[in-house]
Amino acid sequence: QVQLVESGGGLVQAGGSLRLSCAASGRTFSKSGMGWFRQAPGKEREFVATLSWSGHNTYYADSVKGRFTISRDNAKNTMYLQMNSLKPGDTAVYYCAAAKTAYSSSYISEYDYWGQGTQVTVSS
Repeated sequence: QVQLVESGGGLVQAGGSLRLSCAASGRTFSKSGMGWFRQAPGKEREFVATLSWSGHNTYYADSVKGRFTISRDNAKNTMYLQMNSLKPGDTAVYYCAAAKTAYSSSYISEYDYWGQGTQVTVSS
């Protein structure tokens, strides 16, 4: 079992920044690929960013590339998502997820544990 708890969401104006955190417990965090996904009202959950167990391999959705940075601290069992230059279109519930393997992946089916989500709202 893996428990994932997101934090750091909130309301921010367009152009602002937020940093999301995902605290993990249970299965060895350092052996799992991790990812961030988001879901806006009326839309399907979509991929945002992912990184491998070491953090050396990262991959981003085109919509956030250059604005968001994913990272992890295995000593703290925590993953982060630094979000800069936020846009109203980034408004969604953001979820962190633990992958079935040690590798990064943009596919929802490759993840077997999910957090409860944290709301990010960007006002124009």
